[in-house]
Amino acid sequence: MKIAVLGAGAIGSLVAGYLKLKGEDVSLIGRPDSVKAIIEQGLKISGIRGDFRILIDCHEMLVERPELLILATKTQDIDAALSVNRSFIKDSIILTTQNGVQADNIVVKYVPKEKIVSSIVMFGATYLEPAKVVHNFEGSWIIGKMFDVNPDWDDVAISMVLDKAFPAIISENIKGMKFLKIFVNANNCIAAILGISMQEAFSDLEISRISIEIWKEGFEIIDNLEIDLVSLPGFPVENLTKFTSMPAQEAAKIFSGIMIKLSKDPLYGSILQSIMRGRESEIDYINGEFVRLAEDNDLSAPLNKKLVEMVHQVERTEKFFSKEELIIRARNSF
Repeated sequence: MKIAVLGAGAIGSLVAGYLKLKGEDVSLIGRPDSVKAIIEQGLKISGIRGDFRILIDCHEMLVERPELLILATKTQDIDAALSVNRSFIKDSIILTTQNGVQADNIVVKYVPKEKIVSSIVMFGATYLEPAKVVHNFEGSWIIGKMFDVNPDWDDVAISMVLDKAFPAIISENIKGMKFLKIFVNANNCIAAILGISMQEAFSDLEISRISIEIWKEGFEIIDNLEIDLVSLPGFPVENLTKFTSMPAQEAAKIFSGIMIKLSKDPLYGSILQSIMRGRESEIDYINGEFVRLAEDNDLSAPLNKKLVEMVHQVERTEKFFSKEELIIRARNSF
């Protein structure tokens, strides 16, 4: 299978590199600085599987039609990425990897619903600089369909290819899993607002308390709208219901213990990684999804709305908030 990975950030570089190591016919499409660095020095992956230097075809645009296009840009970059490559993708199967639930709705403007594979990545990586990524932690790669159509792709064949990089799982309800994954990612905004690693941020119990309140607010919205949540590998729905039902301080202590042990390398989260690179983050598709659902259904999400605003302020000013500033602003919203 001829594979192209569109997006040479943390996840795109990681999956392209691992698939290449397993002998797959894969190319990587990225921004000019990434392409230049990868061509000159190879793609360098370090982390929990060891250190690798991988020689891989890399271009700024597609140069031929891939059978499978793994879309690894941020959600807000999908339109631009697919638009400039439109002539090469009309017959391709496109696999989305983005956080949130909106990516597939954007892709459908470019290819029929039957050609879209939706996926969830449960593994983690950090983009250090062009051509260098750290693989922080392992996890599965879940695939399924977001639309009620007969897919123009073989789920077993796709899963067998992805399984060469990460354990692949076929889901019968990936939409419910994607909504639960929003909760998993919703705490990334904290590290982004503070400009520090996830481990450092959540070593503070008051900061961890904010994360529990993010979940409580989001869960109330999801529950009100009767959206079904489906358990993820390593993160069952019961984790969310347990954390949101116990006393906040008790939940914060447990949550803190989990987060500081998540990775031996500093973990910055996707939102902060974008900010550190001078890019627009995906906050509107994570915490912003709770805000959108609330506003569309006459509900409220004051805490998540405040955190979205703070992330956008950091993006505009390039100045991070202190822990004290975050705690004060957050407390006024719950």
